[in-house]
Amino acid sequence: MASVTNPAKAVAGNGLGSRTRIVNLAKSNMTQAELDAALVYLATGDGTDNTTDGPHTIAGVSVLTESGVFTSGTTDAVQVAIQGTGVATIATGGTANFGVGTTGVTASLIADFVQNP
Repeated sequence: MASVTNPAKAVAGNGLGSRTRIVNLAKSNMTQAELDAALVYLATGDGTDNTTDGPHTIAGVSVLTESGVFTSGTTDAVQVAIQGTGVATIATGGTANFGVGTTGVTASLIADFVQNP
């Protein structure tokens, strides 16, 4: 860590693995089934070739609300930390119907941490 006596440089990278992404899953009044479908998709990939959408390891799931609790049918956004080198087709513009089946969930990329070689 940089300090007055140690002027270390901050560089891009992370200590979280080769690549860690923070993804926002959003839908008005998201249900548990819709959230589960999106999480399964992040973990397993698209099921055909697993080169465009994973698979990834889910490192964490969080809800940035005052209570910090997901309430099925009420919560509108859930943040997920995924790890893996697979390409995820999650653009900043969002990917609608993200997940297994027609979920209505929109996924967008919040942050992308890539380990320096």
